[in-house]
Amino acid sequence: MKERKSRSRLVLTFAAAGSLAASALPSASAAEPLTPCRVAGIRNEVQCGVVQRALDPARPDGPRIAIHYVVVPAMARRKLPDPVFLLAGGPGQSAISLAPDVMALFTRLNNRRDIVFVDQRGTGKSAPLMCEDTRLRSLAEQVDPEKQFTHLLRCRDQLKTLPHGDLRFYTTPLAMQDLDAVRRQLGVERINLVGASYGTRAALDYARQFPASLRRSVIDGVAPPDMALPASMSTDGQAAFDALLAACEAEPACAKAQPTLRADWAGLLASLPKTVTVSHPLSGQPETIRFSREMLLGAVRGPLYSPAVSAALPQAVAEAARGRFGALVGLGGLLSTRKGSELAMGMHFSVVCAEDAPRLAQAADSPGRDFGGEGAALYQRVCTEWPRGEVSPAFYELRSSDTPVLLLSGGLDPATPPRHAARVAKLLGTNALQVVVPNAGHGVMGIGCMRDVVYRFIDAAEAKDALAIDTACAKAIPRPPAFAPLKLEHQP
Repeated sequence: MKERKSRSRLVLTFAAAGSLAASALPSASAAEPLTPCRVAGIRNEVQCGVVQRALDPARPDGPRIAIHYVVVPAMARRKLPDPVFLLAGGPGQSAISLAPDVMALFTRLNNRRDIVFVDQRGTGKSAPLMCEDTRLRSLAEQVDPEKQFTHLLRCRDQLKTLPHGDLRFYTTPLAMQDLDAVRRQLGVERINLVGASYGTRAALDYARQFPASLRRSVIDGVAPPDMALPASMSTDGQAAFDALLAACEAEPACAKAQPTLRADWAGLLASLPKTVTVSHPLSGQPETIRFSREMLLGAVRGPLYSPAVSAALPQAVAEAARGRFGALVGLGGLLSTRKGSELAMGMHFSVVCAEDAPRLAQAADSPGRDFGGEGAALYQRVCTEWPRGEVSPAFYELRSSDTPVLLLSGGLDPATPPRHAARVAKLLGTNALQVVVPNAGHGVMGIGCMRDVVYRFIDAAEAKDALAIDTACAKAIPRPPAFAPLKLEHQP
């Protein structure tokens, strides 16, 4: 799931697949035919489709929105009848924008199955609710809570003027009804779902509403509907950061390089706020800003999503404790500058304000020791002003599953750690298979042997065989060692 940094971390990096003639795609119930098209980053021709949906299901004659989707056809002529649908993260990420990267992960699945990318309502090409991209604005403006609040309310007002701008109708249950409309238009009986981060919440709701149309589910970085973001992100972020400190102490090279890391961190927290000069992560221009405690925690939280990036945090923290904040700010902005990291923030807040904000008061998670409750403040404030959709109490209830579900978690994940998946797996019952990759962060499908685990789970002909796949390799995936800067030797 997504935290306040307003950047999707889904996500895995997943690239090109082949195509079949349009006549090979199921079309018996298609209201509109699929048409050949191109997606930037995918080498071969794919198929594009649109399904028209009522913005408000209670008003079928009211405003309508176009749900866009892309089908990457199976390579084999004799393909299997159950396609794989990807559910993107965020909330607010476009599934179609991820397609070029995701196809590298799905190459084997794509041999005999179509892969389908649906832009959820409010994202991508499907009635998008985009706010102005602020990443090129000054750092001081980006982190100022008052400016953030003003920017989001201005965006809300602009979005409300759109033909599809009733922000109450972008909830997860409505989006999953759209998804099933795509399934029906494609004329397929059952589908396989792969969801990551927020996409796991969407997958769980699809299973609740349309259990008979589901064959298998893979949910990676499990964010259940009762998670109540952003209350949990402080607890989980603290646990991930504490694990990082402990890992450095246990790694001889890191412990030798940063023998005072805990003291450096404590001293850094105590020294804030302070005025520092750093380079903007995108423009590279130097800026003098008032560096606050919230900025520090945000700069640390982002890299924790990826162990390969967080491996540089011990060095960056030590540098910042000595007044050099460049490395820390650079790491904090690294993932947010990646392709596909943009979110439709209007859709993001429409989902969170309808589904999470009403439950914050009853959230059981306690704020982390260092991370505190600052991260939730902006969400709570914005959600008091944001149009709020209605969500049925049944949305939050998880019941036993009739079909196999593979639940994946990274042991170092600061947003959706294994504790959430464990609770969901217990509720789903005997058809749930939970796999933890101890040394992974947020999103594990693309790491090492895990893409093969996902393939074998979906490809297994029988449910019992899917649940019996060997997943022992997950424990052998190593944690990246702590980053050590190169020391250049001076030539005589």
